[in-house]
Amino acid sequence: MKRKPGEPIYLGRHMLALGLAIICPGALPHLYHVLIAPITFETRLLAGLLIAVGAGLALVRFYSASAKNEP
Repeated sequence: MKRKPGEPIYLGRHMLALGLAIICPGALPHLYHVLIAPITFETRLLAGLLIAVGAGLALVRFYSASAKNEP
């Protein structure tokens, strides 16, 4: 499949970071709940939301400059 002009070329590290940004908001609060101390559902939901927003901002900040455009 050929890319359209101007479409960015994403590297493997972009896909890895995106996968982590999708998995971590659910997994990290659940792991804390299971391994360290019980927390309420609302706390897990709030922590997941904060992690998701932070991961999204980090993805935009760090990887938008390294995505190269197809000439």
